[in-house]
Amino acid sequence: MLKFIKNHMESMEGIATYPMISLLIFFVFFAILFWWVFTASKEHIKEVSEIPLEDNQPKQQEL
Repeated sequence: MLKFIKNHMESMEGIATYPMISLLIFFVFFAILFWWVFTASKEHIKEVSEIPLEDNQPKQQEL
């Protein structure tokens, strides 16, 4: 089964461009993410890091 798929893929014209496009998308995404991490303001990072610690649920009254 794998030989059939491999032979079929090798017979396609321009099939080698798809891995290059995938690598380019991967690289661009992580380069932008890397840039955003280093340019984000300290206040924003502090605010976002404290979100899990906030208690926004109303307190239940004891009977």
